[in-house]
Formats: sequence, structure tokens, C-alpha cells
Amino acid sequence: MKTIKIGLLGLGNIGTGTYKALEMNRDEIEGNAGAHIEIVKILEKDVDRDRGIEVPAEKFTQDPDEIFNDPEIDIVIELLGGVEPAATFMETAMNHGKHVVTANKAAVAANYPRLTEAAAKNGIKFNYEASVGGAIPILTALKDTVRANKYTEVLGIVNGTTNYILHMMGTQGMSYEEALKDAQDKGFAEADPTADVEGIDAANKLSILIALMFGKYIHPKDIPTTGITEITKEKIDEAKSNDCVIKLIAHATLKEDGELDYEVRPTYIRTYHPLAGVLEEYNAVYIKANLVGKMMFYGPGAGPLPTASAVLGDVMEIARSMK
Repeated sequence: MKTIKIGLLGLGNIGTGTYKALEMNRDEIEGNAGAHIEIVKILEKDVDRDRGIEVPAEKFTQDPDEIFNDPEIDIVIELLGGVEPAATFMETAMNHGKHVVTANKAAVAANYPRLTEAAAKNGIKFNYEASVGGAIPILTALKDTVRANKYTEVLGIVNGTTNYILHMMGTQGMSYEEALKDAQDKGFAEADPTADVEGIDAANKLSILIALMFGKYIHPKDIPTTGITEITKEKIDEAKSNDCVIKLIAHATLKEDGELDYEVRPTYIRTYHPLAGVLEEYNAVYIKANLVGKMMFYGPGAGPLPTASAVLGDVMEIARSMK
């Protein structure tokens, strides 16, 4: 079988999960890809941290050009996080003729036209399934499986941290501060949770969904966004009294005149709605389209191994296309 060589940018939690998942399920991954998959170079400054995996020292580099300029590397997986230098690194990799896979919603959302144009210009693949919904194969479905549809609406619970906090407030009677602390203790929330609780992360993901579903790019900073920091137990109780739950919803709808409405905000959801049953840190994306009607995609929206599942799925798709 052909060997597909990969350069990995970043060996943090998601990078470590991707490296581990490849070793755990190598037979299944390579059998379905029809190729050997080998991570040959890893851009990482902290080479001594105990990650629970064995990585040969010679695979590490602190010079990204060692990856970009290596003619044997076929795919670059970007898992650095943040907008820069991640976006520039991805564009540079594409300009060197390398396919790119990423889970980085912030970089993709802020640079969607730039990155997709670079991929088209260089005739290579740019896959970013893991950037929305973690393990949920929502982007692949929107681009391929249900692409025959005209999409009319999307409602997404696309941030596990905020969904967990609201779930604990609603089911355990916690205050916002107590639920946030619990989420941090369990690893669902960062020490600085601003991007999650202020809705910034959800706006990044909505920007990507809008681009794929409606063919219109909206920078995430232009999406009206309200987070969950003002949600109180009183508001949770008020929602319950109206047979509702509160969820942070990323929402876009296509109006009859062809204009788009879009926003991220805490929303009352009727308890009989499928999104009301999305609990704890799970994610879901609910779409409406003219052929299929209503569909919901549900699953783990974060975590090293679930995210690695989507990352490696993108790698496998590229490997099959290279054959």
C-alpha cells in the first residue's frame, strides 16, 4: 500500500488525541484509507511534557519550514488553535501543494474565503470537519449527502461548555458560577472560559455553517452574539414554567426575500423539541431543508478522541482520493 506522510502542527490535547487515536485504530484506519498513514514530523515547542504517548524525539521540530518544504509530506494537520499563526501556516502548506486538515474553528471562520481560495488555487483538499461539532459528521453531510437540498434554517447547540453549564443549572439547581466551576473541574471549560460563555466559539461555528449551507460568508465578528453569563436560576425557572429549557443556540434562517437572519443567543426551546434533549456537553445541529424536511445530527462535540475521529476521517478521505 501507498504510504501517506503527515506533518502535524501542534501536540496539545487534540494533537495528542489524534496521535493516540491513529495508534489505537491503525488497522481500521489504514484498511479503510487503503494506505499506510504515518506522522513523520510534529511542530511542537514542548517536547518533554508527559502526554501518555511515545513519540520518537526525531519527529519533533520547532521549524515549520521543515514540514512545508518536505516534498514527501502529503498532508498537514493543523491543531495549534487560535487564528494566527495557524491560518498563515495552513495557507503556506497549501501553497506548497499539501492537503490540509484542521479542527481550528477560529482560524477557519476568520479566514474562510482566504483558505478555501488557496485550496482551489493549488488544486488540493482543505478538510475541516472537526471544526464544527467535534465528532459529528455535519459538514460532510451538508457538503455531500444532503447537498441536493435547498437549506432554509439551521439551529445548533455547538458549544459543549455552555450546554453543560445550562444543563447543570437546569437539572441540579446550580448557579451560573457553581456550574462554571463544575465544568472547569471536569475539564469541560477552560481556565479562561470567555470564548465559550460569551458565545464567541459558537459564532465561529455558525459562520462556517452559513458558508456551507447558504453560500454566504459572514465574519464571526459580524454575527450578533450574546453569551450565557447573564443567565440566572430565576431565568431557568421561568423557562421551566413555560415548558421550555434554555439553550445557547447558533441560528440562521433564509427568509422568503433571500436575505439571511443569523445570531447566537440563549433561547427558549420547547421541551418537546429534539434540541431540548441535548444534555451535558453534547452537541447537535438541527437543519431544515426543502427535500428532507427536518434533520438533526447529534454527538460528542469536543474532547481529544471524538475530535480526533473527525480529523482522521478527513485524513482517510484525502488518502482515498490520492489513490
